[in-house]
Amino acid sequence: MTLSRPLRLLPLVLALAACQTTAPREGAPVATGPAANDNLNAVAWVQGSLEYRLVAGQTWRQALLQLDRALKNPAWDALAPADRGNPATGLPPAVIVDVDETMLDNSPYQAALVRDGAVYDDASWDAWVQQRRAKPVPGALEFARIAAAQGVTIFYVSNRTDAQGPATVDNLRALGFPIPDPAQYLGMGYQVEDCVDPKPSDKGCRRRHVGRSHRVLLQIGDQIGDMVSITDNSLSGREQAVAPFAPWIGERWFVLPGPTYGSWESALYDNDRSLDEAGRRQRKLDHLRY
Repeated sequence: MTLSRPLRLLPLVLALAACQTTAPREGAPVATGPAANDNLNAVAWVQGSLEYRLVAGQTWRQALLQLDRALKNPAWDALAPADRGNPATGLPPAVIVDVDETMLDNSPYQAALVRDGAVYDDASWDAWVQQRRAKPVPGALEFARIAAAQGVTIFYVSNRTDAQGPATVDNLRALGFPIPDPAQYLGMGYQVEDCVDPKPSDKGCRRRHVGRSHRVLLQIGDQIGDMVSITDNSLSGREQAVAPFAPWIGERWFVLPGPTYGSWESALYDNDRSLDEAGRRQRKLDHLRY
């Protein structure tokens, strides 16, 4: 007798549960929200976190300390042997820097892509470059001014195109970066005599060009390819390219955080740019360690 009432209530409980799990009726409001975007956290971190500003700033401060050491040591050179085609001794001092995410912060461009659910393309990127409104990466302007005041020439070796040089130089100059000679900008497509890179985006020939006239004290960028050529852009290939120069990291080579894009990302999906977003995401998921 004590079980009869619960048993009679069971059909009612099951019916209520079924009502709670059925799809909303036609015409009922459906909850909506921003579309998911794989780059949201990275862009938000660059634009909104104190930690990003601190990491960038401390990188540039450490670079200044090493610059002082390098200036006092006539044997100091930051070019890899493959990029050093002539003796550096006695040449005037220089520093090689990347531009994007090293000297100039392009996170507003990335933020617009996130907002619009869009992806990088050459046309939208060129439109951003032509606007000339990128701001300095934290610490970069102070470093450049102090280095120039000590007689160090800064070469801006960028994978912005050579044709985007005027807009880039204008942007840098407007912010106060020391670039008295437009020839200090070496964009993708710049032709170096007696030197051909495997890919247009490789910077080896442009580094060699700087080394022909200057002793390079430091190299600074947000990607490893800013300092040394990477013949195999796989995870292991990137490690092998840097391994011989491990003691130079934080001494002659400085790497800034670049979480929003880069060759590190394409290495995760095997450089297969034919993959759609879902395919790239799956390749990245496959690389996660648990």
